[in-house]
Amino acid sequence: MDIQTREDYIQSLKDQGHVVYYDGRRVEDVTVHPAFIPHINAAAKTYEMALSPEYEALATAVSHLTGAKISRFTHIHQSVEDLIKKVQLLRAIAHETGSCFQRCVGWDALNATYMTTFDIDQKMGTDFHPRFLEYLKYVQKTNKMIVGGMTDVKGDRSKAPHQQADADLFTRVVERRDDGIVIRGAKAHQTGGANSHEILIMPTQFMRPEDADYALVCAVPLSAPGVIQIFGRQTNDDRKFQGRIDVGKPDYGLVGGETLIVFEDVFVPADRVFMCGQTEFSGTLVERFATLHRQNYGGCKGGVSDVIVGACAVACEMQGTAKASHIKDKLAEMMHLTETIYSGSVSCSAMGFATPSGAFYPDPLLANCTKQNVTRHVYEIARLAHDVAGGILATMPFENDLKSPEIGPYVEKYLAGVEGVSTENRIRILRLIENMTGGTALVESMHGAGSPQTQKVMYGRLGKLDMKKKMAKKLAGVAD
Repeated sequence: MDIQTREDYIQSLKDQGHVVYYDGRRVEDVTVHPAFIPHINAAAKTYEMALSPEYEALATAVSHLTGAKISRFTHIHQSVEDLIKKVQLLRAIAHETGSCFQRCVGWDALNATYMTTFDIDQKMGTDFHPRFLEYLKYVQKTNKMIVGGMTDVKGDRSKAPHQQADADLFTRVVERRDDGIVIRGAKAHQTGGANSHEILIMPTQFMRPEDADYALVCAVPLSAPGVIQIFGRQTNDDRKFQGRIDVGKPDYGLVGGETLIVFEDVFVPADRVFMCGQTEFSGTLVERFATLHRQNYGGCKGGVSDVIVGACAVACEMQGTAKASHIKDKLAEMMHLTETIYSGSVSCSAMGFATPSGAFYPDPLLANCTKQNVTRHVYEIARLAHDVAGGILATMPFENDLKSPEIGPYVEKYLAGVEGVSTENRIRILRLIENMTGGTALVESMHGAGSPQTQKVMYGRLGKLDMKKKMAKKLAGVAD
């Protein structure tokens, strides 16, 4: 089924019959389950905006393989302009959803795999790149939603994959056949897994020769036999079952609806295998994926932060504090931090360059700097939001209290703000702030695309410290 509209997308999820568990029970149809609907709505927005005249230039592209008009989420970046449009698109969709819309990870996986399969073939004489091109054409034509499957569960982090007490704690090849391979393991924190169509599995780290079974890139339909998904719990997730006001953002997800995806002896045909044992290229692929994904964060988190700033401004108007100088100063600081993280994404895109494959790649040092800023600035934006909104964020009554015939009038009376503003609207905007600045959302800002330490490791590799030391010695007149 080729997916064009929101309705096409939802129907495709109904049809695929993938195995998903929520709270210990299998979900037969994710499209009607309250826990999944907000995440599906956020992903569906990517399909809607591609059909909108306002966003078409950002949300679509022309395939360099077929010349067809395609979703930008299936496009291989062909220029600096493509890299910048990517960031602009992410901010625009975040304005519409106020949340993660889940397609970025698969998009980055496609681009990283495109570059790396080309390099493998050039050195090793393999045929991974032509295989991948055929798969890419399929994804572009059908407009499938792809999970970027990088993060393994890792077990004992002090040990290499082959040293683990349980060999399955990193996803691996357990059998090689003439017609394909059989894999086993799991991928954790898989954004959009429950409402995607396929997963593009990648190694989670640099692999040594003895870890050849773990140097694996392959594409697997999420409906394939042996694939099982377990949905992760989120902050205040029970509210999805209890009404709309307390959810804060009822139509869209909190973050990305992450799942643990288990592979229990899953067969992968040979034409869907794009790396199998080429350990020397595993680190290259990981670094490229990480750079492409870190490039995103000023775009999507910048867009989400725009919504938070707007919500705080509305909340202050509703409670009569909007004209206070310290409120204006804090809102200005929030806007400054928002534009700072966005400018990082734009700058690493503007400094992008062509790889040997022809695909364009953002500046890796600046991309890592962008993500490092996100791990700090989004927390500060949330802190300022809590400051200006007030303690009521933590102590508001239930939605059912507001609607109760017995106690609703008290809630209405005593939680009123300025004259002319309904108590319900005040609660709604405060719940939005609570939703967007709470636990799960902040943790994703910290650890999505790699925790802060991973960016600092890249600073050590990319920061050209030796060159900077030479410059300092030269200016100071210090001889080597």
